Amino acid sequence: MRLALTLGLLACTSTAQAQVTAIKFGQLIDGKGGVIANVVVVVDSDKVKSVSTTVPAGATVIDLSRYTGMPGMIDVHTHMTFWWDKTRNTKPWAQLGTLGAAFTVFMAQENARRTLETGVTTVRDLGSWEYTDIQMRDLINRGAMVGPRMFVAGYGLHATSEPPRPGVSPSFDPGRADGVAEVLRAVRGQVAAGVDVIKVYASTGSDQDVTGFQTFNEDEIRAAVQAAHQFGKRIAIHTYGPAAAPAIIRSGAESMEHATDMDDSTIAALAKSNTVYVPTVEHNQYYIDHKDEYGYGKAITDGLTDYIRRNAETLKKAVKAGVKIAMGSDAVFTGFGENTRELQRFVDAGMTPQQALAAATTNGAQLLGMEKTLGAVAPGYYADIVAVEGNPLTDIKVAINNVRWVMKGGRVVVDKRR
Repeated sequence: MRLALTLGLLACTSTAQAQVTAIKFGQLIDGKGGVIANVVVVVDSDKVKSVSTTVPAGATVIDLSRYTGMPGMIDVHTHMTFWWDKTRNTKPWAQLGTLGAAFTVFMAQENARRTLETGVTTVRDLGSWEYTDIQMRDLINRGAMVGPRMFVAGYGLHATSEPPRPGVSPSFDPGRADGVAEVLRAVRGQVAAGVDVIKVYASTGSDQDVTGFQTFNEDEIRAAVQAAHQFGKRIAIHTYGPAAAPAIIRSGAESMEHATDMDDSTIAALAKSNTVYVPTVEHNQYYIDHKDEYGYGKAITDGLTDYIRRNAETLKKAVKAGVKIAMGSDAVFTGFGENTRELQRFVDAGMTPQQALAAATTNGAQLLGMEKTLGAVAPGYYADIVAVEGNPLTDIKVAINNVRWVMKGGRVVVDKRR
């Protein structure tokens, strides 16, 4: 009995030691404001155990001394289950929702893989269909699928967008809500489905429609925010134009998405609030670059070009005013793999590279309410770590184009070292 117990303890000790990994970096941007040279990050299971210069006895060593280490990045605006089958001779938007939920979730692993390859280890996913985002999140959490950590929204709340037809009952849409009572019903429905965050479309606006007309009034916006907070959920509110922005800021929403053309007083109010701005400037450039896939002609691309100009100008004003900003790609379909291009937009708008990286790490973690476990390489944090070739603090393109190795939750998920 004693021999068996001793062997069992030795086996447990051996397993524990096998789980300890020591990663050497030439320098580490720790996400806490520090840049440390010649550092060893010790990972035990899925968490960072220590950041020092010592390799523990028995640890597995990964030598990344030629690289810069940094926290796994956070993309706070994606649509992970928007996957496009290019072989079916249809355009992405026409195909969406026609392939079946199970098939789509399985094939969307491609989106998950491409996201990890950009150094993004966590996403906030803001809208799906048939709760495919919940299914994908749960599969990743079980270890049945490799992908970024997901915080999901299910169906986004939106006002009625189709005319009534005599004798025809509209199809049930879990996200449709008109008036405060329906907003409350819709929020409760998403909470019951198991979402992590509530999404609200408070204006018109998309790649083919850059109008930005307000669709929810202040009472409806406030009701959505209060209901979300009642259930312990955070809320993200979409507005392509400036009209809904003041109401969103006053409501106490955690984030405002897109929001171009805000005037100086609105930006000043945003800077004083706890609402995070997620500008998604690069997203519309993606549609221009991929116009042939979508079948977009000159009228649409001209509208997008003008919107990008105004969106970038608003971002520039927000940076100058000290607004808290987080990185969101609004990635859909073939946009995965381009998740971090927004970082260049941040630098172009006046951020330092360090501030841009904070928008993709620290600020994203705070927006998720995960600032004690995500967004930094420090003891007790999840071991979400990226190695890049070069120094992103002197050239932000390094973080965009030179990701060579990615660990998520203590597991190496990308290794492209030459």
